[in-house]
Amino acid sequence: MHLKDILAVVGDDFQAVDQLIHEQLSSRVPLVEKIADYIVSSGGKRIRPLLVLLTARALGHQGADAVKLATVIEFLHTATLLHDDVVDTSDLRRGNPTANAKWGNAPSVLVGDFLYSRAFQMMVELSSLPVMNILSTTTCVIAEGEVLQLTNVRNPNTTEGQYFDVIQGKTAQLFEASTEGAAALFDAPAEQQEALRRYGQLLGIAFQLIDDVLDYEGDAEELGKNVGDDLAEGKPTLPLIHAIATADEEGRKLVRQAIRKGGLDDMDSVMAVVKSCGSMEYTRNKANECVEEATDQLKLLPDSDAKTALIALLDLAVKRKN
Repeated sequence: MHLKDILAVVGDDFQAVDQLIHEQLSSRVPLVEKIADYIVSSGGKRIRPLLVLLTARALGHQGADAVKLATVIEFLHTATLLHDDVVDTSDLRRGNPTANAKWGNAPSVLVGDFLYSRAFQMMVELSSLPVMNILSTTTCVIAEGEVLQLTNVRNPNTTEGQYFDVIQGKTAQLFEASTEGAAALFDAPAEQQEALRRYGQLLGIAFQLIDDVLDYEGDAEELGKNVGDDLAEGKPTLPLIHAIATADEEGRKLVRQAIRKGGLDDMDSVMAVVKSCGSMEYTRNKANECVEEATDQLKLLPDSDAKTALIALLDLAVKRKN
């Protein structure tokens, strides 16, 4: 099942999300509209709002409330992207210059704040305290994840457990909120809500694991960002953590020094160590384990096109090239 086939399951609602996104970007300040429109129109797959719509459909619901929640989720995600690119001093995202590269850090941060605020305005309109609780908690956890990642930058002593804490916050939490939020919005039974929360969490973890593999193995043109960004920033992702744990003394020392130093001078040498340790395969296997467990969570849902699409998304998450 290709992404276009998955989208077709919720095609009308997905188009409605796109329309609502652009309606809600309106601002009396032209630069706010310009930057916000630039970032939301820059070619993302919109996996998170798609998760909202598929979850709702799998529970037998569709329409305006699902569309609004999906838009809220996309605005929260877009706000984090604007802030992340400033924090990471990134200059390329999805093959295009980042907003901060075009307009500077200050406008990017402030437009990110605008999108957060707009998301909460729309959230209030849904009149669901459970959803507000999930999403307000989510924004806190995401911020904590980003700060935790900052504390680990250029730290070769970062453990696998600390790495998973980071990706739970910075990536998995919003996937989790997308599925759990939709289940809460439509008052799904508690058992289904928990299964869908866990499904979203595991999908998000798998998605980030593959992102971290692609940072070393991917093609810059397909990725839409620079290959090796993580190493350049001194981020100890799972392939490097595993290599440090399993390499010989010389390899361990090389990878540790590369993390401390940052930059790409040692990229080829680091890749040689990572490959010799099977660290890419180890990371992919972790992603596949997440996919297997996430598939099990969906057994509580009745069979439907939406359930089939949710399963297909797991497969796409681990087999994608960008």
